Amino acid sequence: MSYDDAWQDSSAKTWVSRSALVISLVPESREGDVKFWVELGASIMLDKPIIAVVMGDAPLPWKLVQVADEIVRCPKGIDPSSSDELAAAIKKVMGDD
Repeated sequence: MSYDDAWQDSSAKTWVSRSALVISLVPESREGDVKFWVELGASIMLDKPIIAVVMGDAPLPWKLVQVADEIVRCPKGIDPSSSDELAAAIKKVMGDD
């Protein structure tokens, strides 16, 4: 099976249709991360809610700020407070708040 055919597989289509939201870990490097770019583009094209998780306090591109439904900043890395913030963002995006 070729790579292109993998996305035509019924299990892949089911996975995409059932995913309720996307949690994107924003890369710290400004040099670029093609995998992140592709996932973000797919999330936008599939009209999925996007939660952008940012490690550190680096500025975000304005377009990403406009596209993300929620932004969770983890200036000290993942710790209990950022976990609580991420849980709150998920509830908000899912309409459970």
